[in-house]
Amino acid sequence: MAKAGKYVVVVLGALVMLFPFGWAVITSLTPSGAVLQTPPDFTPDGAGFGAYERLLETMPFWRIMVNSLWIAVASTVFQLVTSSMAAYAFARLPFPGRGALFAVYLATLMVPLQVLVVPLFIEMRTFNLTDTYFAVLAPTIASAFGVFLLRQAVQQVPKEFDEAAVLDGAGHFRIFALVVLPLIRPALATFAVFGFMASWNSYLWPLVIIRSPEFMTLPLGLANLHGQFTTEWNVVMAGSVVSVVPILVLYLFAQKHVIASVAQSGLK
Repeated sequence: MAKAGKYVVVVLGALVMLFPFGWAVITSLTPSGAVLQTPPDFTPDGAGFGAYERLLETMPFWRIMVNSLWIAVASTVFQLVTSSMAAYAFARLPFPGRGALFAVYLATLMVPLQVLVVPLFIEMRTFNLTDTYFAVLAPTIASAFGVFLLRQAVQQVPKEFDEAAVLDGAGHFRIFALVVLPLIRPALATFAVFGFMASWNSYLWPLVIIRSPEFMTLPLGLANLHGQFTTEWNVVMAGSVVSVVPILVLYLFAQKHVIASVAQSGLK
C-alpha cells in the first residue's frame, strides 16, 4: 500500500510539472481568437498549426534556431574542455595556494551576471567585438560551477589508477585523457546538459551585445514576438514549444549518464 501511495505521489508530481508544457502546446494549436476565452478550453475548436506557420512568416526562425544551436553547442564544448582541465588540476596537482585559489574561484559564483554586464560590454567594445558571435560566446568559455562539479567527480576516481598509469609511463595529459575523462563521463554529461541549457536560455547578455538581426538568438527572437499593444499568444507559445525540443532531445540522450552522476555524487 505504501509503495502504491509513492507511485501516486510521483505521478501527481509529474502531471503538475508537465502541465505548463502541455498548456503551451494546447495554446500553440489554438486559433488566435480563442486563446484568451474564459474559461479556457482544453479542446479548442479549429485547432491547427496556423501559429507555427505564422511563426515562420513573422521572423527568420530557422536562422535564429541555427544561431542559438551552434552558440549553445560551442559554449558547452568550451566549458567542458576548460572545466575538466581545471578540475583535474585542482583535484590532482599539488601546487601552492591550490585551496585558496579554488575558494576564490568558487566565490565568483556569487557574482550575478547583471553586475558584470557593463564591464563586459566595455571590454568587448574596446576590442571592437560587439555584435559578433565571439562576443556572445566569450563570457561562457569558462564556468566556475563546471569546475566545482567536475572536481568532485575527479576526486572520486581512485588515485591508484593514476599510480598504475604512471608505472606505465603516462604523464598528466595521458592520465587526464585516457584514465580520468572516461571515468567521469556521467558528470561530464550532467554538466553538458546544464551548460547547454544555460546558453540556450541566455537572454540578458545577447540582448546587450547583439544589434544585428542575423546574430539574434532564440530568446531574443521570442521576446520580439511580444507586440507593443497586442500579442499573438499562440505564436509565442509555438515558439516556446519549438525552443524546448533541443533541450528535451539532449536530455533524452544524456539521461542515463545524468542519473548515474546523481546516484554517484548524491547531487540533489
